Amino acid sequence: MSVSYEPEIGPVMETADDKSWRRFLRDFASDKLAVSALVVLVLIVLAALLAPLIAPQNPYDLMQLDIMDGLMPPGSPSMAGGYDYLLGTDDQGRDMLSAILYGLRISLLVGVLSAIVAALFGASLGLFAAYKGGRTESVIMRLVDLQLSFPSILIALMILAFLGKGVMNVVLALIIVEWATYARAARGTALVESRREYIEAAGCLGVPLHRIIFRHLLPNCLPPLIVIATVQIARAIALEATLSFLGLGVPVTEPSLGLLISNGYQYMLSGQYWMSVYPGVALVLTIVVINLVGDHLRDIFNPRGRA
Repeated sequence: MSVSYEPEIGPVMETADDKSWRRFLRDFASDKLAVSALVVLVLIVLAALLAPLIAPQNPYDLMQLDIMDGLMPPGSPSMAGGYDYLLGTDDQGRDMLSAILYGLRISLLVGVLSAIVAALFGASLGLFAAYKGGRTESVIMRLVDLQLSFPSILIALMILAFLGKGVMNVVLALIIVEWATYARAARGTALVESRREYIEAAGCLGVPLHRIIFRHLLPNCLPPLIVIATVQIARAIALEATLSFLGLGVPVTEPSLGLLISNGYQYMLSGQYWMSVYPGVALVLTIVVINLVGDHLRDIFNPRGRA
C-alpha cells in the first residue's frame, strides 16, 4: 500500500530588501516630529493637486472674479453668495485661499521638476567623472567649482534676465543652479565605489560604461542624493518665490506664492496684511516640513552625523 504525503510548506523567507525597507520605516517612525512633518507635507501636496476641486474659485479665471469683492478681510461673505472668503481677497477680488492652493501647484512643480532633472544631470556627470578619473574628472570638477563659486540667486537672475519670465524658464534656471551640488556629492560617493573589485571586474569584462554607472555605481550613491534632492526641492521653492517677488520669475498670469507675496506687499502699511502674510505662511510651512523630512532622512542614512 502506497502512502502519499504533501511536503510541509514553511514560512516564506524574508528578503534583504524587505528587511531594509522595514528597518527604514521603523527608523523614520522613531522621530515623531519628522512623521508629523511628512503628514503635513502630504496634506500640502494633496491640497495642491486637488486645488481645482476643493478651491472655492479659480482665481485666474476672469469670469469668476468681481472687482467689488476686492480687498475684503478674512471671513467676509462673497457678494455673489455661496461661500465666505476665509482668508480674504486681494485687490482684484481673488479669493486668497484659492490663490494659495493654486500657487502651491506652481511652487511644488518648479521645485520637484528642477530637482529631478538637476539630479539626473548632475549625478550622471559626477559618476562619470569618478569612474573615468584623470583629465576628464579634473575638467568636470573645475566646472563644478566654478558653478558653486557664484551665488545661486545671482546666476538665476542673470539667466532669467536673458530668457525672460516663464515657469519653464524658472525651472531651467534652477536646473543650471542646482546640478553642481549633485555632481559633487555623486562624485565623492562614487570615488570609493569605483575602486572596488566588482567595478574593476565589470570594466575588465567589457560591460558598457552606461551600465556600470547606472546599474552598479548609482544604486550605491542614492542615499546621499535622496537627502540632497529633498533639501534642494525646498531651496528651489524658496528661490522661485524670491525670483517671482523680484518680478523675474513667474508671470502675473500664473499663480505663485512669491508673486502673491509681492502683490500684497504694497498693501501691508494700509492694513491689508492678509494678502502677503497668508501666502508667506504657506511658503514657510512648505519649506520647513520639506527640510524636516530631509534632515531626518539624512540622520537615517548617516547615523554617525546625528547630533
